[in-house]
Amino acid sequence: MGEEVAVRRKRQPEANGQPRRIPQQKRGRERFEKILSVALELIEKNGSDALKMSEIVEKAELSFGALYQYFPDKSSIIRTLAERFNEQGRACVAAELAMVTDATTLRQALCNIADQYYDFFRQEPVMRDIWFATQADRLLQEVDAKDMEFHAQALLSVLAKLKPERSKGELVAIARLTMQLLAAAVRYAISLDDAEGRAAIALYQRMLPSDIALLS
Repeated sequence: MGEEVAVRRKRQPEANGQPRRIPQQKRGRERFEKILSVALELIEKNGSDALKMSEIVEKAELSFGALYQYFPDKSSIIRTLAERFNEQGRACVAAELAMVTDATTLRQALCNIADQYYDFFRQEPVMRDIWFATQADRLLQEVDAKDMEFHAQALLSVLAKLKPERSKGELVAIARLTMQLLAAAVRYAISLDDAEGRAAIALYQRMLPSDIALLS
């Protein structure tokens, strides 16, 4: 009996917050996408905290073995969804920063990014739930940290062009703090009702300095 229990425990998937594998064949990709689609539906209905692997199995009409073949735990599912949403955010940031030519257009780009992120999360309650989940789950905090660093490096490249005389260390600090404050403002705003949230974003935008690259 003890040996049987040990075998079952050994077969339990390891909780590491990452997909087990990304399928390459059509059938595998379809099953992979179905799992994510069902997870989105369940998160929209009940929230990410209530997401259960058993419910995904039932709704997607899969076996536990088929589910665990791709996702060893629910954190790996939420992580995959978060990374997909992050790709959309990165495209937004890249598009805005690509148009920066001076301090004025940089400030406007940051204002636009704040507006677009706020609208995105307000319109996508599932993503809002997942974004908050990445803060609460230790396994998912890495996703948010990597995304934040991506944005900081994108801003750093712009700052380096605008202020080449400043040290890289100073510009790195400015870039990281700027993006952290932007994210914090959006997180705070989407926790409010829409009118208060938009007012909070507008206040954050008024607080932005005229030339961020001059901060020290």
